[in-house]
Amino acid sequence: MLIIDSHTHVEGRENSPWFEPPETIIRLFDEAEIKQGIIMTYGDAPGGEYDYLKYVADCVKKYPDRLIGYARINPWYEKEAEEALEKSLTDYKMKGLKLHPLGYRQIPGHELTIKLVKLAASFNAPVLLHCGDEEYTYPLQIEKLARAVPEAKIILGHMGGYFHVREAIRVAERCANVYLETSATPYPELIRAAVKKVGAKRVLFASDGPGCDPRLEVYKVELAKLRKAEERLIFADNILEILNQVKHR
Repeated sequence: MLIIDSHTHVEGRENSPWFEPPETIIRLFDEAEIKQGIIMTYGDAPGGEYDYLKYVADCVKKYPDRLIGYARINPWYEKEAEEALEKSLTDYKMKGLKLHPLGYRQIPGHELTIKLVKLAASFNAPVLLHCGDEEYTYPLQIEKLARAVPEAKIILGHMGGYFHVREAIRVAERCANVYLETSATPYPELIRAAVKKVGAKRVLFASDGPGCDPRLEVYKVELAKLRKAEERLIFADNILEILNQVKHR
């Protein structure tokens, strides 16, 4: 079965505790029989002297058949953040925006985040948010953003983490523009519940590798005991449909 990983990481700073060259995630893809995956850095652009976005673009250029780029950006930079996103989606042909509100301490419904997400939506580019058990990342906080920008495709990365999964599913039930992503949440039965509540079309497979082992993340979805047609949607068809709709202008 074709598998596309919707959330993985690379990191080019050798002095970083998260240093992960692209070869690391590609090796993990091979072990898990994953054809291709979306990559992003652990740090937010703009990043001062270090160019996170160029690093992602260079990784994709080096492995175009295996890697797809998302731009991870800090909305507090305002105009500079918007310029970084526009450059990522036009010059670098990236496919989406990643936001990690805990990292930059901004609620998802903040006007600067809304403005950046509206820009992403103008390209029809999806927006992946860390959604878990930490302040700034709770599903109900992200719901305010989803309601503020209904034209945006909002992906709840980790679909609520360990303790907020049911809450994430309820948010997706209320908001038709919200997708649930399976990485790092430990409950196959709640993946099954998500499919039952919102439909397989709005559930995306991801691993959050290299931090999580993609083989285990694949197995977790298999343990949900879904129909093969549902697995095909979750493992690849849904994210491919989303990515194919991105406009680079």
